Parts: sequence; C-alpha cells; structure tokens
Amino acid sequence: MSKGTLKEIAEKIEEGTRLSKADAVTLINSDDLIYIGQLANKVKEKKTGNYAYFNVNRHINLTNICVSRCKFCAFSRDKNDNDAYTMTVDEVLVAARSARHFGITELHIVSGLHPDLPFDYYLGVISRLREAMPDVHIKAFTAVEIAYLAKISNFSIKDVLIQLKNAGLGSLPGGGAEILNHRIREAVCPKKASSEEWLEVMRTAHNLGLKSNATMLYGHMETLEERIDHLLRLRGLQDETGGFQTFIPLPFHPQNTQLPYFKKPAAFENLKMLAVSRLVLDNFPHIKAFWIMQGLKVAQLSLLFGVDDLDGTVVEEKITHSAGADTDQSIYREELLELIYATGRVPVERDTVYNVIRIYDQEKKGVLIET
Repeated sequence: MSKGTLKEIAEKIEEGTRLSKADAVTLINSDDLIYIGQLANKVKEKKTGNYAYFNVNRHINLTNICVSRCKFCAFSRDKNDNDAYTMTVDEVLVAARSARHFGITELHIVSGLHPDLPFDYYLGVISRLREAMPDVHIKAFTAVEIAYLAKISNFSIKDVLIQLKNAGLGSLPGGGAEILNHRIREAVCPKKASSEEWLEVMRTAHNLGLKSNATMLYGHMETLEERIDHLLRLRGLQDETGGFQTFIPLPFHPQNTQLPYFKKPAAFENLKMLAVSRLVLDNFPHIKAFWIMQGLKVAQLSLLFGVDDLDGTVVEEKITHSAGADTDQSIYREELLELIYATGRVPVERDTVYNVIRIYDQEKKGVLIET
C-alpha cells in the first residue's frame, strides 16, 4: 500500500469529501495503523473536540433461552438446559433497583428470543421499570428482538415499537446487526432477522423518533470487503433517517461458541477497525469502544484512534463473558475517569441520548466544572 494512496484519502478527509468504497477498502487493507489512527483522531476532534463520553448504566439480560442459537453466541441456551433462565418481572425490578445507588441513568436490556414468552411480558417489563424508575432511560431490545416480537404478536414492527414506546421504551441498542450480508447470516445466524429486516426495524424506529445505536460483529467468517459493505449500508440508512447515535464495532470472542477455531481479533486489528469506522461513517456522531469486548487497554488507547465513547459502568455483563471475556463485568465511574484522564481527554458523563450530565475537570481530576 503506497503512502501516496493514503495521502490522497487524507486529502479527501481534510476537504470533507465522503470516502468511496474503494477508499474504505484501501484503508482496511493498509497496515499503516498510526497514519490511519491520526486521520481518525482528526475527524473525532472535529466532531467532539477533546471530549470522551461515558455513562452510568446497568445491563440486564432477561433470558438466555433463544430459538436462534447463533453459531457465534456462547450465551444462548435451549429451554431444557440446566443453566437456562428467565427472569420474572419482579426479578427484573430487583436487578434494576440494585444499581440505583450507582446513580445509573440508563437500563440496557437485551435477551434471547424466547419460544414461549408473550409480547405482554416485554411490555410489562418496560412499563413496570418506567413506573419504578421514571428518571432512568430504558434502552431495550435489539432490532432482531423487535422483529421477533412482531412475529410472535402478529403486530407490525411499527405497532410493536409504538406500544413499547408508549410503555416507556426510550431507545434501541445496536445489537443483532452482526454482518449485514446474506452469505454471512445464512452461515452463522440463519434463524434470526435478515439484514433487510434489521435495517427496516431501525428505519421504522428512527421514523418514530426513537434513536438507536448500530454494531458490527467482526473477526469470524466475513471478508474485509464485507465489513466495508456493512459500514456503507449503515451510512446509507443514516443519510435517510439520521437516527443512529453511535457505531460500536465488536470483536468476536470464540470461546464456548460453535466457531471455536477462529482467533479473537488482536489489538492491532481492533484499533484499525475502530479508526476505519470513524473515517467511513462520516454521518455518525460517535464511535464507541465497548470496553467489555475490546478490553480496557485497547479501549483506552482507542480514544486516540477516532473513538469518543467508552460505554459505561455496565454493572453486570453476561453475553460476552459467556464467550470467555476476561474483563471485569463492571467498572466504577472513578475508574473510567482515570482511564480517560490518562489519555489527555476530558471525561464527559452523558445520558443515553448524549445530553451532557457532567464535564470533569482534567486538571483537578474529578472535580465537576459544568452541568
């Protein structure tokens, strides 16, 4: 890869010209990580200055019973498995309230596709949480889950989203996208929503005023070009709706999955994927390094490679840890602050839709300077 080719891409970025698919493929095939990271860092700083965002949230997984049983998933179970579980609505409320003392502003709820739970169960979870914790934003149900709820309820996707929104749903997480490619989905997750269905759920949610995130699970059966195609499909929908808030590239963790022969992507690849995402997704406000999957060291370093968000405190993460993640399941606000301070960034505590809650003083370390 010639430096000249990368410099031509750099000129386009400097001019604010959108990168083509050929440009994106050139970037992802390049090994000049530092140069690509510098380009991504410039774009990040134009968008969000010296800020690094995080939030104080609590993850809840309602059930690990799932009809899909995707090959890359170590979390899902059949309903007769010994370690299968399903939370009652009361248990969900206990879990949510247990994190209240952390000062959480978000509940992040994703689950398996349960064969027997009715749509009313999910409506009940949302409405009871809204009643119990009205000041906490509920971010729940991936596009795959929404499509499944439409199927089991015989409602349209729009009607499912409207009912959930009326019950208290605030936004959608970005999961279930995996790779937006028919070949890949047929190979690794044939029983879940198609690429087109995933995009249509997000389009419908955005048109109803529900913001969402978007993800990509990479490092298994996809080619580098298929990763770029995934980014371009997201960029296209964002041009249409403007409803995506942040993009989250997720490295595949193979342990305990049906794809154990793949190697977990290494730090070099992860940083490049994050940086390329920042450069290609010019219409996405934020790029997030989910520290649970990236690891704290890569997530911290990524703040200099185009990333401006580290997710949050999490409190209890089950899905990635089922696949052998060796990170902690939660992190304290103070630890996130120290990680950010060390990079020279200014920590910003946000809510789910990126309203600023607190900006921390970098010099005095932890002293609030603005609300």
